[in-house]
Order: sequence, then C-alpha cells, then structure tokens
Amino acid sequence: MNSEPLFIAEVSSNHHRELKRCIQFIETAAKIGCQAVKFQLFKIDQLFAPQILEKSEDHRKRKDWELPTELLPELKAACDKHNIQFACTPFYLDAVTELAPFISFFKIASYELLWDDLLISCAKTAKPVVISSGMATIEEIDHAIAVLKQANCIDITLLHCVSAYPTPTNECNLAVLETFRQRYGVKVGWSDHSVSPAVLNRAIHKWQADCIEFHIDLDETGAEYASGHCWLPAQIAPIISDSKLSRIIDGESHKQFVPSEAPDRDWRADPIDGLRPLKNIREGFKS
Repeated sequence: MNSEPLFIAEVSSNHHRELKRCIQFIETAAKIGCQAVKFQLFKIDQLFAPQILEKSEDHRKRKDWELPTELLPELKAACDKHNIQFACTPFYLDAVTELAPFISFFKIASYELLWDDLLISCAKTAKPVVISSGMATIEEIDHAIAVLKQANCIDITLLHCVSAYPTPTNECNLAVLETFRQRYGVKVGWSDHSVSPAVLNRAIHKWQADCIEFHIDLDETGAEYASGHCWLPAQIAPIISDSKLSRIIDGESHKQFVPSEAPDRDWRADPIDGLRPLKNIREGFKS
C-alpha cells in the first residue's frame, strides 16, 4: 500500500508580516491534516535586478511581502508545538544559512531552478530538497537534478507544476509525474496553482503523487489571494481527508478475511451438503 502524500501548505506572501497571523497559518495547516507548512524568505533587493526595481513600483511594493527573519525561531517553535514540519524557500544564498537551523527541508522555487549555486548550497546542508519544475525544459530539469545529486543531496522530491497563476486545468499535464518518476528515480509530486479538486484528486489517485503542495490563505485577505491560485482551508480540507481515507480503503494486496468478517465465516454453506451454517456449529446453535 502506498503511503499518503505529503501535503505542504504554502503560505507564500499571505502572512502580512505578522507573527500572530503566521502562527494561525501553522495551526490551520496542522488542523486540516497537512504534514508541512512552507514560508518564503526573500529580500526584494536580492530578488529583482536594480533596473527592474528602479522602473517598477509594483515590484518595489513587494517589500511589504518579505518575511522578517527574526520570526524564524518562533515559527519553528510553533511548528514543533503543532507537530508539523517547518519548510521554507530561500531566494538568496545567505537565506540558506539563515534557514538551516530551523527548517525540516528546503523548497526550491521553479523560478530559481536554473541557479546552480542555490541548489548546491541547499544540498550541502544535507537536508531534503523539494524542487519545482514550472517553465523548465526537460534538459533544464536534467541539469538541476544532476546538480543536486552531484552535491550529495540524497532526499529529492521533484514537483511538476505550471507557473501560471491560476493554472488552466487543461494545461496541468499530470502524466508528467510518471515521466519524472521513471527518469530520475526520485519522489515526485504536484505543486498546485489550479485550485481544482479534480486536479488534486487525479494527481493523488491516478498518478500516486508523493507530495502535494498548494497555496493557502486564511480569509481572502492575503496579498496573493486575489490572483486566484490560493485555496481556503474549507476548500482543501476535504481533499486531504479523502486522500488519507482512500489509502486506508486501498488496504493491502494480500487477500485474506478481515476481522469484521469473522462472525460470518461459520455461517457459510457446508461443503458436504451445501446448507448453512457449517455442520460443526449446527448442534450447538441457539436462536
């Protein structure tokens, strides 16, 4: 029986830079059944080239989306309290060192897949690495996975995703998951921007995704909610619950009678005369 997928609740930039709200995300992710919650650590002046920031007010305003590094110890403590893994995406090289004492695993965003130095830095921490493949060609993914493996990263999860926010369902192309599994011999998963239950259920039940990452907001007030790629807790919770139940329903491939059937076993037709129950309990039968 396959284990249930790892569900990662991606807070993204919906936290308002507020510790209380960050902890609400952690509590909510744990409550709805996620095994991990993920934040992002970036600094605008190390994310965009100066020419872009000079010309684009919209990009400069994203400074309001930065996660304060001083919150990291308290976020880790909250995750420990609620028994959920703390993960984060580093967007600058020093972020790897800043995050390493606190996180369970690194997530490499699809936009940074080409940046070998970041991949190597994460791999050298010996922590697991989850990497998204949105926009990449297969040759670019070949290179990124090779870089991680050459840097001795032994726990890699490769996420198929489409870097469109939101993603049209007819462009999800979930069959790529099996291509990844066969080509790289690593765990595979789906990083969702579709907000489609059908897409998630297909990734889980048809393609046996090892990991599902999804963007979450608490109350439709997060900075990225209006883009249309964030789930609300009430939307995603049933999918997580059904996933766990489905793996239980699948059970084991070995056929045997189960405990709930035991009382009826003696009431089968006896092979001698074809009558119920078996002869050995007929004489002692009491209504």
